[in-house]
Amino acid sequence: MASINISLTKEAYNFLKMLKGRDKSFSEVVLELKEKDAKKCTGKSLLKYAGVLKNLDAKKFDKIRENLNEGFEKRQEEIFNDRIR
Repeated sequence: MASINISLTKEAYNFLKMLKGRDKSFSEVVLELKEKDAKKCTGKSLLKYAGVLKNLDAKKFDKIRENLNEGFEKRQEEIFNDRIR
């Protein structure tokens, strides 16, 4: 199997390392996350967002980005809490 190197922030690496434990590879963890999110997010549902950002000014875009980051951090915490239960 071919492999590809990627660069992660320390925070992202620690998060994946925590999810993988001792019995999984990083690839397995990423693919598990992909499968979970694929069930929630189909191509059809993504199309409704096509072009939604094209007319936003910088302040509105920054606010949306902040909200997305908060949502991502909340999801990380949920996954972590699910893993330690």
